[in-house]
Amino acid sequence: MHDLGFSPADILLPRKGIDISKWATIACDQFTSDRGYWEKADRTVGDSPSTLRITLPEVYLEDPDKEERIEKVNATMGEYLSSGIFESHPDSYILVERRTAGGTRFGLVGRFDLEKYDFSPDSKSLIRATEGTILSRIPPRREIRKNAELELPHIVVLISDSRRSVIEPLRDKRDTLRVAYDADLMLGGGHLTGYFVDSKEDIEAVGKALEELYATLDPANPLLFAMGDGNHSLATAKSMWEDRKKEIPESQWADDPARYALAEVENIYDEGLGFEPIHRAFFGLSREEFDRTLSGYAESVACKPISREEMHGLINSGLGRFALSDGNGLYLYEARGTAKALAAWTIQSVIDDLLARKACQVDYIHGTDETLSLAGNGNLALILPDISKDTFFSSIITDKAFPRKTFSIGHAEEKRYYMEARRIR
Repeated sequence: MHDLGFSPADILLPRKGIDISKWATIACDQFTSDRGYWEKADRTVGDSPSTLRITLPEVYLEDPDKEERIEKVNATMGEYLSSGIFESHPDSYILVERRTAGGTRFGLVGRFDLEKYDFSPDSKSLIRATEGTILSRIPPRREIRKNAELELPHIVVLISDSRRSVIEPLRDKRDTLRVAYDADLMLGGGHLTGYFVDSKEDIEAVGKALEELYATLDPANPLLFAMGDGNHSLATAKSMWEDRKKEIPESQWADDPARYALAEVENIYDEGLGFEPIHRAFFGLSREEFDRTLSGYAESVACKPISREEMHGLINSGLGRFALSDGNGLYLYEARGTAKALAAWTIQSVIDDLLARKACQVDYIHGTDETLSLAGNGNLALILPDISKDTFFSSIITDKAFPRKTFSIGHAEEKRYYMEARRIR
């Protein structure tokens, strides 16, 4: 079989008796402007062992005591390891069942080989970024990871498995699997159940299904794994592995824990996996100036008034389409003859142009209602089309990656919670 870069891992989980509802906390890159959320999480956890104590919420990244927080995180990791908080489960996958208000979805936690991952825009690696990687976001994450003994992933990696052959067979037999954890998640996160996948039969079945999926890909451009969430965390791990390779002989690379990163694989065709576009708001920009700038990135631009009721159907019925509101009306735009087919790419070119000229301010907004409510008084709201699961992987192959903040997997409360851990040194 090919080495496809995904395999069982030596997984650490909290020992029996630890309150999972306090142990598991949401990904650090959520609620980055909402300190109140993290204060509630702190009160919920109290003195209980928790991943909140061994991760650093990004809301605190710009605080003057960031270094002290990182030191405290690392010290607490050591305390947890030495005091028996963790139990080790070698050579295992974890089947994850997550029930939220948006539905139930399934994933498989294992380790990814960073040698198979390349986040550069022209990458043809098996594991690939789906949005532009912002290099300036890597150094602060390196500071967090460089002395850490553990990694706790909020990374979600997608496979395009329309036959539902990799994860779903495990889903269907989960009643026969040993339960790893089962608990409600704090602050509206839903319910989380994990199952050990550690038998030779099941592990080989996962490998065989991935091999068959790989066989359907273009050998010259075999995109098997596409990033869903946490690309900058995986990029940080990759960056540090490249440094580590310079410190040790190549004969030691295969067994070095820094070569790998723990993450959860989810099938893009999972009915419970919601894809939502992230919209754009322009502050202090006239529609006339937007139109002038847009015209520089398209051979032609068509525009007509539309109603709110017909908006989603229209913007999703053709490439290069999006909706714009200036507070006085709602309009369908169609940009033709653009460098790339997706409207998000053309709009990103407009954003980069406007920001370079300091012509306005831009924000990225979740939710149609929330975005449209910002239109008017000199502000514009842009509504992007939905991201199609059927064309998601082919779009990455064709256009290399999506612009930053093009899509989101579910609402903030539905992001991955920290649960599993793995030693990285």
